[in-house]
Amino acid sequence: MDLLEYQVKEWFGKMGIPVLPSQRIDHPTDLKRLKIRYPIVLKSQVHADERVKAGGVRIVETTIDAIAAAQNIFNLPIWGELPEVLLAESKYDAKEEFYLAVVLDTALCRPVLLGCKEPDIDWESPGDKMQYVVVEQEFSPFYARRLGLKMGLQGSLMQSISDIVEKMYQLFVQKDLDLVEINPLAVSASGQVMALNGKVRVNQRAINRHPEIAQMAAKMLSRNTRNKNNGILGDWDSLEMHGKIGILGNGTGSVLTTLDAVANAGGKPGISLNLRHSFLTDTSPTTFCDRLETGLKILAADKTIQVILINFLGTIPQVSQMPEIIAKFLQLDPRELQSQVLSANGSKSKPLHIPRLVVRLGGSDFNSARTYLAALKTQSDTLILVENLDEAVSQAVRLVKLPAYRK
Repeated sequence: MDLLEYQVKEWFGKMGIPVLPSQRIDHPTDLKRLKIRYPIVLKSQVHADERVKAGGVRIVETTIDAIAAAQNIFNLPIWGELPEVLLAESKYDAKEEFYLAVVLDTALCRPVLLGCKEPDIDWESPGDKMQYVVVEQEFSPFYARRLGLKMGLQGSLMQSISDIVEKMYQLFVQKDLDLVEINPLAVSASGQVMALNGKVRVNQRAINRHPEIAQMAAKMLSRNTRNKNNGILGDWDSLEMHGKIGILGNGTGSVLTTLDAVANAGGKPGISLNLRHSFLTDTSPTTFCDRLETGLKILAADKTIQVILINFLGTIPQVSQMPEIIAKFLQLDPRELQSQVLSANGSKSKPLHIPRLVVRLGGSDFNSARTYLAALKTQSDTLILVENLDEAVSQAVRLVKLPAYRK
């Protein structure tokens, strides 16, 4: 469960993480009683990303302009979500901006501290610029300072950011979180640090252990009953749609990018799963390849899915085992899959099929996997292997339009 920014800022403030003076806006007329000095920043409070590009963030300098901007933002859907609340916040002049996060790495089953000297970076596909420290034992300030050293920080800035990382970790543990993110952490010309934006993801299994969070979750569900979820993963880790192309990705970015590409190419996306995180049904730690195997079976068990489009970008854990999982799936007897589904739900259904697979692997880490799958491709017409996402999407859309796949 992802919190809204104003809720995150409240938690940050209680932990001593520096945040700007702000005020919750439930209606444009609330701006007549604003307690913050202008200029201010008005921010749409939605779970979707890219608010700035969509026009959901405005800088205003007068009450009249603020009310007009608020009216526009309240009526501006971002990824189909309309805000019920806005956040009014003081404007801040930043000299430098950083990225900080504490995340539960489900592959390592350990918390990881992340830091980068550039903001607006995706922690799930970080590249070489992201520095990280795995918290292997009981946490101590040493881990935060080690991250600061890896980021190349010095002096008072090193101390300030290390203190913030330590408080982020304390929040991470206290609230049973999967992610605490500050993006960006701004530094003024005088060296003052400020969390300008934050993200918090609560572990789904831990919600009921915290009455405050359970109450927040109940309110979110009551406001968003129209949003469907297949019950396997949390927000943005799965999307239940009814198209014929199922999608598997190794990060939120790869899943949503693939989904958009399929829709833009004239295809209809089906269930889309992010394998980066564990499934809610998992009662013990799982590896990435465990989730790949499960995800393939989930999509194959959906009678609507005709093609499974896999888009892995950058790197994944257990990369050498990944092609073996795909090979095993292609060799699976539909009757075996049928029996697994029947044992899971206890009901009868029509005979299942093994969908065609279109696999896109982007990055040098997949070289050996591509070689393995290329050899496998010569033995099976069920697999199409490509390196370019546009080509992968084109192939998937082409397959579902073949006469044999039409329903």
